Amino acid sequence: MVADRDKINAKVGAESKFVKDMIERMQSVIVGQMYLIERLLVGLLANGHLLVESVPGLAKTLSIKTLSDSIRTKFQRIQFTPDLLPSDLIGTLIYNAKEGAFTTRKGPIFANIVLADEINRAPAKVQAALLEAMQERQVTIGDNTFKLSDPFLVMATQNPIEQEGTYPLPEAQLDRFMLKVSITYPEPVDEMEIISRMAHTEKLSSVEPVTGPEDIIRARQLVNQIYIDDKLKQYIVNIVFSTRFPERYGLPELKNLIELGSSPRATINLVLASKAYAFIQGRGYVTPEDIRAIGLDVLRHRIIPSYEAEAEEKTSEDIIKAIFNKIQIP
Repeated sequence: MVADRDKINAKVGAESKFVKDMIERMQSVIVGQMYLIERLLVGLLANGHLLVESVPGLAKTLSIKTLSDSIRTKFQRIQFTPDLLPSDLIGTLIYNAKEGAFTTRKGPIFANIVLADEINRAPAKVQAALLEAMQERQVTIGDNTFKLSDPFLVMATQNPIEQEGTYPLPEAQLDRFMLKVSITYPEPVDEMEIISRMAHTEKLSSVEPVTGPEDIIRARQLVNQIYIDDKLKQYIVNIVFSTRFPERYGLPELKNLIELGSSPRATINLVLASKAYAFIQGRGYVTPEDIRAIGLDVLRHRIIPSYEAEAEEKTSEDIIKAIFNKIQIP
């Protein structure tokens, strides 16, 4: 077992070098935001999707566009609005009167990297169309079903401060996102660098590609092979179960603060995201630090706080932090 782990570790160390090049290339354009960059790479390598919550102007669009440029993939930005229709997203059939037949016009979802901007501004049927494409990796238009490109990554954004004219995502749909990432304002030193790079009228040049889609697909196969010890698997199960039955894990004070705990999808995604995070670090095995580093992003949208928690001004993040502080690290 140790020999197999060492073999995987050596292979990951050799095969993950392109990740460092991608990060350096992205940081040549984006100031700071290492947290977001790493989460984008985790989603890409673990074949998951991201929901990003932040105020406007924190380089979300620039980050995912630069990611797409660095791996030679097709990028589409979709602005979600209240009058958007599912056909505007996935495509539709157009009747050709001259030929007397329908032709398929594919929508912007047919791209490798998709930015769903302000997803909570679109009605439920549009959100459902996007989330179905995310889950099934295919789209049905008329009688025909079309596979989506691989790799396929969706980064959806929502603004936390504007509630008027929005359609909040239901909990079942939120669960489809592997990660929910919360971005805050940059530090003063980063803002000074932003001034130096951005405060001019010239358009930013795109980055040169570092790798290609085939390398990402191959890296995903290697991510699946990354070693995770049974004790760490049990650690993840304990974390997830403590969101459902906190009193069993020495956290009775959380019982009345949680309306609904995490689903089994949280367990699966925490394993996959931890493996992808380890790959980014150039390791072929998962450590407890990997789980703790990515755990908040996997779980923050999968716990529904109760009314009592809201009354006490406790958020899902507060609950998760309490769980991580209590559950014993193997």
